[in-house]
Amino acid sequence: MNIKHSKYKNTGIIFELLVRQVTADTLNGDHSPALNIIKNFFIKSEVGKELKLYESLNKNTQLHESQANILIQTLIESSKKLNRGILKREKYNLINEIKKHYNLEEFFKFKLPNYKAYASFYNLLEISSSEKFVNPEILVTNKMTLLEYLSSSPINEEKVTNDILEEFKTYDQDVRMLAYKLMLEKFNGKYSDLYPSQKEILKEFITSVDSTPKLKNYYNEKVVNIKEELRVLSEKIDNKVILIKLQEVLPLIKEIEKQSNIKNEDITNLLLYTELLEELRKTNGRQKI
Repeated sequence: MNIKHSKYKNTGIIFELLVRQVTADTLNGDHSPALNIIKNFFIKSEVGKELKLYESLNKNTQLHESQANILIQTLIESSKKLNRGILKREKYNLINEIKKHYNLEEFFKFKLPNYKAYASFYNLLEISSSEKFVNPEILVTNKMTLLEYLSSSPINEEKVTNDILEEFKTYDQDVRMLAYKLMLEKFNGKYSDLYPSQKEILKEFITSVDSTPKLKNYYNEKVVNIKEELRVLSEKIDNKVILIKLQEVLPLIKEIEKQSNIKNEDITNLLLYTELLEELRKTNGRQKI
């Protein structure tokens, strides 16, 4: 199931456009029907309750990433307490009332500066209230957009990705494969020269995320193979500087102990070790052992 944004159902956008319309009507010296619409539909109603969620977004910008993440989750949880049936009916009547007084196409034509954030928040609310399967790509994209809007500093993409991975632990294999595909596309967008062997590692990391022993065994097998091949290659390297650097790296490549859990930085290191091996293979013209 795909979630599509609808400005005709977005409470935050409708309210701000109504406020703008009140201002326009007043400046023109006209009585403003928009003012009565606001009074009739946004006070002591489900639409009014949902509006408060949107207002919280504008009141809480310039947050640290962790604070922004908590805010999003809190607002989404609060939205689950709304009566969706009543809310749907109120929005339907609201649009009909606006249509009586204004041309809908002209009314919704104005683009708000926070339109993108409101659209992303709307999509997240729809996802949270849906009982159907939703494409994980939609969840990731909208959450990233909202975090960027709320955060005062650049988003730590690696942390956001790791948080989403934690959420995907409870999902089935098909969902995790879709998540892997999305992450790989984003990773390739940033690192266009990603090796096939690195893609394989990322894929294993996603599909085995709920199987720690399996992932640990995979990691340790990779480490043993990489380290052994690096040792073999080191015997063929003539460049003393590269050889010294390689000898410094080899002791750092270690298997994960039985009592230890695999961490995200371990996967990052494995990707780096793989890249080093691939570069040396190209330089020395060797094939995988």
